[in-house]
Amino acid sequence: MLKVIVTALTLVHGSDGLPSKAPDAVGMSASRLESIDRVVQRGIAAGGYPGAAVVVGRKGAAVWEKGFGRLSWSTVSGDVDAENTIYDVASLSKVVGTATAVMVLYDEKKIDLDAPVFRYLPAFSGGSRDRVTVRDLLTHRSGLPAGRDLWRRARSPQEARDMILETPLEYYPGAAYIYSDLGADVLGMIVEAVSGQRLDIFLNQRVFGPLGMRDTYYRPPDSLRYRIAPTEVTPPRGYPLRGEVHDENAYALGGVAGHAGLFSTATDLSIFAQMMLNGGTYDGVQIMSEPTVALFTRRAAGHRALGWDTADGDYGSGRYLTERAYGHTGYTGTSIWIDPDREMFVVLLTNRVHASKAQRPARIIADIRSDLSDAAVLAVLDGPTPVLAMPTAFRADQEVGWTRPKPQPVRCTKARRSRGARGSKRSRVKCVTASRKSASSRASKSRSGKSASAKARRSSSKSSVAKSKRTSSKSSAAKAKRSSTRSSALKAKSARTRAASARAKSATRKAAAKSTRTRSRR
Repeated sequence: MLKVIVTALTLVHGSDGLPSKAPDAVGMSASRLESIDRVVQRGIAAGGYPGAAVVVGRKGAAVWEKGFGRLSWSTVSGDVDAENTIYDVASLSKVVGTATAVMVLYDEKKIDLDAPVFRYLPAFSGGSRDRVTVRDLLTHRSGLPAGRDLWRRARSPQEARDMILETPLEYYPGAAYIYSDLGADVLGMIVEAVSGQRLDIFLNQRVFGPLGMRDTYYRPPDSLRYRIAPTEVTPPRGYPLRGEVHDENAYALGGVAGHAGLFSTATDLSIFAQMMLNGGTYDGVQIMSEPTVALFTRRAAGHRALGWDTADGDYGSGRYLTERAYGHTGYTGTSIWIDPDREMFVVLLTNRVHASKAQRPARIIADIRSDLSDAAVLAVLDGPTPVLAMPTAFRADQEVGWTRPKPQPVRCTKARRSRGARGSKRSRVKCVTASRKSASSRASKSRSGKSASAKARRSSSKSSVAKSKRTSSKSSAAKAKRSSTRSSALKAKSARTRAASARAKSATRKAAAKSTRTRSRR
């Protein structure tokens, strides 16, 4: 009956939200806040998400509360309204829902952070699981794995719960950090065991109802479907999702889970953020005590607080939030960051999982989250730190990594190999991308060019050698011929000289003989 009454009220109008004030009334620059519009619109133009809702609040007032784009990519889709558009907030459920419920019960001394989990859930026991504490679950150091595919195996919400409680640990409790959805689910079960109520009913009665967050609930009724931003178009469930939790394991758990399942508006979440800034109270209603808020939002292990994350220049928090700032992000494209030192908060809701047109929507939403936080801080003129200069460009202006390099076509060729031991012919397929092929072609051409040059050099060298040999041969032949001619001439001359000498001797002997005969006659 209560849900019917709340639904009837929200059909007419959403939550009243925080009072609105001009930026200069709370020490902020309107001109600097205008950069938020450009940043968020760039995310839409890049195809990261079809629409977004933003609320920046400071000193108890909403300073920048706007809707951008549409609920879906359809041109007939309604415009986003920060006050009325309902989003699946994904893992913001862990802090706005589950951790807040634990804070309420801790405040009432019904939950001991250092008590073993099996004190509240006897089924969660055996081996090292006996040493897991509530604090370990809150800081994601329980040893439970990040998750498991409950939606593939569980045939009912109870079976999914049993699977969680039976999940073995991956490491010893407290030894390491693993962000675990299962740990948040176990926390939700502890809340139910201690309170005696289902998690969503407890939160409606103890938190959302008293705060006037009329558009925040698990499993929203079909009558509000037209105000809900759709999420995935082709999920494993086989039909487009709108008003039904996007997370498959949360769906397997019946739509109410410790790690996901909550739906809300940016205006409702601004009320929640202001309650946290006020130390657990809002509009005269106390949800929890101020010391409990301080305890759960203070760093406890690494960058994690109890349930909450803290700002450290990463995880979408930007680079300018103070060390005491805390918040969380959600897979569907949501975030909430609260900075107590500046009395400021920033809420961003999108449905970036809805038929994204971008190649890297996760990278886009990460930059938009950080830019939104940075722009809000840079607009503060009376904060705990000096006023900082505006950057020449935000991340969204640079779009670094928002698109992938174009994939190169792959070409495969089959090369025949020699016969194997059994005589069968085997072939090997070799695949290369066009870029590699062109590089290979260029290398081949280069090698061909080098080979041609080498061949030319070798040919030239051979030609030179051959020419040299021919020249040398001709020269040798000419020399030999000249030498032979000279030798023949010398031999002929020598022969003539010997012949002349012989004739002279013969004449001399004849003359001597004649002279002798003449003397004898006398």
